[in-house]
Amino acid sequence: MYLPKELVVEILARVSAASLARLRRVSKGWNATINDEKFAKKRFLLWSHATVITLIANRVYLVSVNLHETHNNIVKVKYQYSLKDPLSKSSEEVNIRHILHCDGLLLCTTKDERLVVWNPLTHETRWIQPRSTYKRLDYFALGKSSWNKYKILRMGQIGNIHPDSLEFEIYDFTSNSWRVVGKTTDWFIQPWQGRVMSVNGNAYWLACREGHGDFLQSFDFSTKRFKRVSLPGDHHSYQVFGLSVTREEQQLCLLTQNNSVQSPYAWIEPAEEPRINVWIATKIESNGAASWIKFLSFDLDNIDERFCFLNAMNFLVDPENKVLLCRGKIWVSKTFLNILGENKSIQVDHQDAKSVCSLLVNYAPTLVQIQQGSLV
Repeated sequence: MYLPKELVVEILARVSAASLARLRRVSKGWNATINDEKFAKKRFLLWSHATVITLIANRVYLVSVNLHETHNNIVKVKYQYSLKDPLSKSSEEVNIRHILHCDGLLLCTTKDERLVVWNPLTHETRWIQPRSTYKRLDYFALGKSSWNKYKILRMGQIGNIHPDSLEFEIYDFTSNSWRVVGKTTDWFIQPWQGRVMSVNGNAYWLACREGHGDFLQSFDFSTKRFKRVSLPGDHHSYQVFGLSVTREEQQLCLLTQNNSVQSPYAWIEPAEEPRINVWIATKIESNGAASWIKFLSFDLDNIDERFCFLNAMNFLVDPENKVLLCRGKIWVSKTFLNILGENKSIQVDHQDAKSVCSLLVNYAPTLVQIQQGSLV
């Protein structure tokens, strides 16, 4: 099939760098187009902005962020999504507390402890009723099995700082019901590390075991089994700040900081300065063995002194531009968002100086339909 060159350029310009590299290896015929100066300029314009979802005052906004502008960088609000409350007679909007993203679908928890699956593109929703009640310390994950059946995992934690146990339930969209799948006292989730990521249909989060520190836990929706996932290198040599996913390829990411090491010859050699590292999991085996690459590494000296790294930090990774996009304010910084990278620290503001971004979420629109009896 013949395609006009302009259309080919338009299509390839939207392909991620990783996919372009694979295309170069498979077919040399595209190299002339990929190496063209006009093509490079078009890709830069398309990829220099990140389109993400932000949660501001319990409302969901789609915003565009310029990842390169260093002066007067202000987010552009492209759209405000509206989620109406079915229990409200006056069609009031729902107050959203948290969002999980999976294949363009959003799993939202509300301030009044309700749960809804929402497709912002098609405006379809599915309110998920609890087996008994949802609790503030419940953790949820939206994933899918190998035969593309979406399911929800609920992890109900009993206790706060030192929980007694965790019980697990799975919601099936076909039967419209929850099923208890187990209980454990072996590990728990710290309240400040409760972010769950969905990658290739599976769920990942940081867990803790008394006396053993943090480790990476996962749940496979096909086998309905939990497994530990190996961390990069010597996991005792760094502190884990949080998990995230890459912007396009949706690969699992880990944000860490090296522990400061004091040399035994301190009068000669100063202590090793802590560095911020971003790791990307290139492969995760079924037994939990993971292959990691250090994607990004930079000194704290290069970061604005008003910025602070925290446990369970909310951040997004952009491999194309080699930067982190982090939410600001709330003990992190004084600006709405922050863009961080090697020799890069950019403050991003909002037109409304009082606006606070409580959550950043990658978003890829989908036409997946949420039906009454199933999610297909």
